[in-house]
Amino acid sequence: MPETLILASASPFRLTLMQNAGLDVKPVPADLDERSLEAPLKSSGASAEDVALVLAEAKAIAVSEAHPGDVVVGCDQTLSLGDTIFHKPADMEGARRHLLSLSGRTHHLNSAVVVAQGGQVLWRHVSVASLTMRVLDPGFIGRHLARVGDKALSSVGAYQIEGEGIQLFEKIEGDYFTIVGLPLLPLLGQLREMGAIDG
Repeated sequence: MPETLILASASPFRLTLMQNAGLDVKPVPADLDERSLEAPLKSSGASAEDVALVLAEAKAIAVSEAHPGDVVVGCDQTLSLGDTIFHKPADMEGARRHLLSLSGRTHHLNSAVVVAQGGQVLWRHVSVASLTMRVLDPGFIGRHLARVGDKALSSVGAYQIEGEGIQLFEKIEGDYFTIVGLPLLPLLGQLREMGAIDG
């Protein structure tokens, strides 16, 4: 068994998900400029799923090169609305624009997870969830953002379905773990198969 299982992410929520699943995991965030990695992908017409996968791989590879004996999990999530890929809003005005754009429409959350060791990708997976937001009144959006505050800036869609954000939706299709950014069931299966966790 490897000495350490590493999560190449600064996300406290992903770390908590893995710890709650009984994994002994160490967070080591990857130091990457995600937007510069993404720029050539967008110009080449890569899908939102491909972008999430490339970013997750880059994180897993970078950290696994620095920790060659350990098994490293890299993750990334994109939000796509048609051909548009959303990023975390920079400020509350950005969050307001996100929610106005998503109002009354169906968007997709594309969650990628990659396992790497010694700079080599051992496994990759993308799960997709479809979320339909109800039609939101601009006044309601303002009041909602005032209540949730800076939490709105911590996710690509400016919402957290595990909190008040669930009130924004009329329909959700997909796995909870995919929606929150870590396809946990496929990951656990792979880690068991590799012998990285007890099976």
